[in-house]
Amino acid sequence: MEIILLERIEKLGQMGEVVSVKPGFARNYLLPQKKALRATKVNLEQFETQKAQLEAENLERKGEAEKVAEKMDGLSIIVIRQAGESGQLYGSVTNRDISDAVSEAGFTIDRKQVSLNAVIKTLGMHTVKVVLHPEVSVDVNVNVARSAEEAETQAETGSAFNAAELRDAEDAAVAREIAAEAAESRAEAESEDEGQSAVTDEEEAKA
Repeated sequence: MEIILLERIEKLGQMGEVVSVKPGFARNYLLPQKKALRATKVNLEQFETQKAQLEAENLERKGEAEKVAEKMDGLSIIVIRQAGESGQLYGSVTNRDISDAVSEAGFTIDRKQVSLNAVIKTLGMHTVKVVLHPEVSVDVNVNVARSAEEAETQAETGSAFNAAELRDAEDAAVAREIAAEAAESRAEAESEDEGQSAVTDEEEAKA
């Protein structure tokens, strides 16, 4: 099906271009969302008469989106979820979860503006694109953790919090501390033995 794009569509074209798409994509998405018109003679003539107005409106929306993008630049949000020790979530983080968290941070967006190819199913730091306008998008850092404390640790390290790894690291630290104390005790014992040996030698020499 041939359509006229009413705005820039990624991987399709710019506003005003006539492109060919699959009928289902046009009927289920582009046409209902008013992102395109059927490329009929009447619609083409109508678009030409409204082109200047549409372009002006698009520039205005783009300018507003760019201002929001500047404010959102570097935004990090925290999403708390239950997960196993391996970091696998008991559930997932969806477009809606992210849009809700971004809105709570002070930027009202719709879940459809969150570009997420697949739901998030693991703990850690995830970069997600938010489309503010067909020509303006911004990356948001999504920090998925089991608690606010874990989220803080992940933000500092840049990697997922792993309880098993932390426990192993703590066990290794304890083992090193025990080994160090044992070595110190052996050194002290050897030093005492040498001191006693020296005293015995001195006493034998006097005798």
